[in-house]
Amino acid sequence: MVVGANAVVLEGVRVGAGAVVAAGAIVTKDVPPNTVVAGTPAKVIKEIDDQTKAKTEIMEALRKLDN
Repeated sequence: MVVGANAVVLEGVRVGAGAVVAAGAIVTKDVPPNTVVAGTPAKVIKEIDDQTKAKTEIMEALRKLDN
């Protein structure tokens, strides 16, 4: 799970494994696993599939090499 800067997750709301909450989002309902939510109130804008995960892992590996 990744929660962006200044995002608000209301008490009692669950964020699923592998989910991403965009910066500034206000999460009022449970977030399913492997989804990206954004907005006020937060809504699902994308489901993270295997291809998306692979691209993200490659980008993270490249960032580590750059440091």
